[in-house]
Amino acid sequence: MDFGTGAVKITPAHDHNDYDVGKKHDLPFLTMLTDDGNINAICEQFKNMPRFAARKTILEALKAEGLYRETKDHPMVVPICSRSKDIVEPLIKPQWFCNCNEMARLAVQAVKDGELRLVPNMHNKTWFSWLDNIRDWCISRQLWWGHRIPAYFVTFTDDSLPKGEDLDGTYWVSGRTEEEARQKAAKQFNVDASKVLLKQDEDVLDTWFSSAIFPFSIFGWPDETDDLKRFYPNSLLETGHDILFFWVARMVFFGTKLMGKLPFPEVYLHAMVRDAHGRKMSKSLGNVIDPVDVIKGVTLEALHEQLRMGNLDPKEVERAIKGQKEDYPSGIPECGTDALRFALCAYTAQGRDINLDVNRVVGYRHFCNKLWNATKFALMNLGEGYKPPASSALSGDESLIDRWILSRLSAAVDDANSGFEKYDFPTVTTACYNFWLYELCDVYLEAIKPVIASTDEKAIAAARNTLYTCLDAGLRILCPFMPFLTEELFQRLPRRDENTPPSICVCPFPENLGWRDESLEADLRFVQEVVHVVRSMRTDYLSPKARPEVFVTCTTQAVADVVLRLQASTATLAAASRLEVLVGQSAPDGCTMVSLSDKCQVHMLVKGLIDVQKEVGKQEGKMQKLDSQLQQLVKSTQLPDYETKVPEKVRQATTEKIDQTKKELETITKAIANLKLIG
Repeated sequence: MDFGTGAVKITPAHDHNDYDVGKKHDLPFLTMLTDDGNINAICEQFKNMPRFAARKTILEALKAEGLYRETKDHPMVVPICSRSKDIVEPLIKPQWFCNCNEMARLAVQAVKDGELRLVPNMHNKTWFSWLDNIRDWCISRQLWWGHRIPAYFVTFTDDSLPKGEDLDGTYWVSGRTEEEARQKAAKQFNVDASKVLLKQDEDVLDTWFSSAIFPFSIFGWPDETDDLKRFYPNSLLETGHDILFFWVARMVFFGTKLMGKLPFPEVYLHAMVRDAHGRKMSKSLGNVIDPVDVIKGVTLEALHEQLRMGNLDPKEVERAIKGQKEDYPSGIPECGTDALRFALCAYTAQGRDINLDVNRVVGYRHFCNKLWNATKFALMNLGEGYKPPASSALSGDESLIDRWILSRLSAAVDDANSGFEKYDFPTVTTACYNFWLYELCDVYLEAIKPVIASTDEKAIAAARNTLYTCLDAGLRILCPFMPFLTEELFQRLPRRDENTPPSICVCPFPENLGWRDESLEADLRFVQEVVHVVRSMRTDYLSPKARPEVFVTCTTQAVADVVLRLQASTATLAAASRLEVLVGQSAPDGCTMVSLSDKCQVHMLVKGLIDVQKEVGKQEGKMQKLDSQLQQLVKSTQLPDYETKVPEKVRQATTEKIDQTKKELETITKAIANLKLIG
């Protein structure tokens, strides 16, 4: 044999696996340790010795008897207490158990019949696996806190009556009060209650047992209170998937058993939060993210100090400090509650785990700042004394850009309602984020600046009313994620009438606005492509503040009509001094051109605004520099053992850099070709 003697020791009273073997083969269950960790009287020679001292003494005794062969190192799993760091020794103790077979059967059936819905439904498999293989539940704990088990051991004042052992279930009774238990015992043993002596078990109920009655005990159960009638059952439970069995299943058990109905029809199980690298949060790794630190901000030194004040081993502290320096070199900036909540809801698309990157939360803090500034700017455009109409109904004076933003608002509201109904929170956060940032701020607020500055009172009124509607509804769909920010901004909005709710928290959630116009949205997408091309060309050839002349040449009138309908908005968004749409005509000489499609080209006049030869030389210099960088990057990937010796992250970064450099070279090549045509 390679290891051992072939003989296997079995200690059914001190090992979980051996316990099962002992039960199967009817072995004796011999306990050889006291509660203090000393050897008990069953081992006379080593009686009262501490467990670790006894091991050395036993080894010497084996040697003295000539029974010792050798000592070999052997890797094994040793259970360690997470708090005291002591080695845990399993012992057999009398416990209270709860038979869960029938309750588990009902819980399984509730999910199969659709009476109980788990979201996401991928957790159904786990639910069935656990409950179809249910075992008796040990509900007693040897702790000093918790609900004390209402079980009483029965003895009698009359010595003529038989006495029982505490391991004999016959001599135990339960009751809500000691008096109730006494009456039960008197009836069970057919004696006068005055002869009954009771001693309540010192054990307490398992925490999950106490938690299982939470849905109805908080409303005064077992009394039939008004609150219990009104609030049980609840409509939804939201919790982590890691306690699906420990808590959720137990609440379902007791709800059906004690109340006769499920405690809730739906359970939303959120993901577990890990660090940005996908690692489980651990103090020893230094990657634990305290939500308060993200909300209020914390310096790197303060993070280090939190580690030093804990109970980590000094070596673990040093490792954790190193991890903090890598992940939070400048500490964690203040992000606020709303940004953190928004980030966590946006992250739920990842599934069972959330790899939380604080930088993403910081990004949403910037989004909060954008909301604040945009609303402040919008209120300024509404003007002093602005009074919104009593209804959000359209007046008929709305421009195309007004109707477009209302269409996008309708889409955002539809996506928000649909997402909330399906617990698809990333869809809702994306709808809110895109509407506010990319549509309201980037497009609409910019497009109406000339309108607000004009003298057309009807157009101004329509734009202001549209803007107010967007602010009001936009804040409402954001409120569930950002209650503090949206409340502050909502309080600054003028009210439609005196019946408007005083707080955004009690305002009705927008739904079915009915302003969707997908054809108009398609036209705006085309116009935005034109705007993007103009901005890109201005970046390549002109200064950011330049306002060039732009010509859009179209081969068909239908394409031209799309741009013509939104000509003013296109010129505003493109920051063009002039925008002309040409059908079947050529743009003037001295323009640089980008083709949007075979039916549309965008031309920007640069002749006279730049020194063409100088610009060509500058672009060729950039090209030489980038080409040199590209050659070095490619050469680095051709080194021997590149695929095996270079870390995957480094190789991925190099590949991305090569692709990026190639794209830059392609852009510069096109720019030089255009410049030479102009020159």
